Amino acid sequence: MGRAREIGSSKADLPERVFAIKMRISFRKTTETILLPEGCEGPITVSDETVRGYYERFPEERRLSTGVSQLEAARTKALIRRFAPQPPSAVLDVGGGAGAYAFWLANQGYEVHLMDLSTRLVELATDRNKKAGHPLASVGEGDARALPIADGYLDVVLLLGPLYHLTRVEERAQALAEAARVLKPGGVLFAACLTRWASLFDGLVHRRFSNPAFGTMASEDVATGQHRNPGLHPDWFTTAYMHRPDEFAEELRSSGLEVVGIFGLEGPAVLLPDFDERWADPTEREAMIGVAETVESEPALHGVSPHLLGVCRA
Repeated sequence: MGRAREIGSSKADLPERVFAIKMRISFRKTTETILLPEGCEGPITVSDETVRGYYERFPEERRLSTGVSQLEAARTKALIRRFAPQPPSAVLDVGGGAGAYAFWLANQGYEVHLMDLSTRLVELATDRNKKAGHPLASVGEGDARALPIADGYLDVVLLLGPLYHLTRVEERAQALAEAARVLKPGGVLFAACLTRWASLFDGLVHRRFSNPAFGTMASEDVATGQHRNPGLHPDWFTTAYMHRPDEFAEELRSSGLEVVGIFGLEGPAVLLPDFDERWADPTEREAMIGVAETVESEPALHGVSPHLLGVCRA
């Protein structure tokens, strides 16, 4: 149901259990109407306003162009290139922020839809879309747990952030089930998680343990996976869940999708105190990317990377 050719079709032409409606969540469409399975009422509201507030204040739109996040972005793009079907496949970037990956894919000829919970980031993406040479097919606010897309419509789903902020396993299972629902047979899911020891290693590199509150927070991360930043320190992230690698793999398998692989993104380069200087050197940059790729599938080293990327196939 909900094939690409049906977008914008009249209601009479649609299968019995599929209908087309305008988005009820301020979904800023460019031309078409999105198809929903019958009974889908659109996204549900996230209760934790701490996460929303963080993205309203924090310049997430610049994060992937600074520090170790540059390695995260380079490695994520390399894995998407390795496993994604060729354009003009249909892609949904859930939690896509201001469009760092969405516009990159649109420039390659993909049909890209972007959703995010942050009104500010959606507005930035919308403004950028107006000027884009290869615009996104749609930009709007939405929730990973209730995707406003018909069954089996998409070739690719990106969950490169939503699983961080769904702190209960039931919520993450719901988001993964939604991704599985909207993928075509053979479609690909790229899902990212934060690893259990990310704060611990970050604290060592950036000498954060001089603040006792950071030590308490990092210890809680390791013990429970539940990351909280009660003081709203700008460098300590926001409410999130930090996975153990084997736990992440099991959650992906439980979605019913085929797990193609679990890949460490950054590798040991995150532990370099002079990362920025070395990243600026093209030879050193290639070495860091190469080392990360070499150890990407080694389970014993997965916990060193702050981010893991799971690749699954419907």
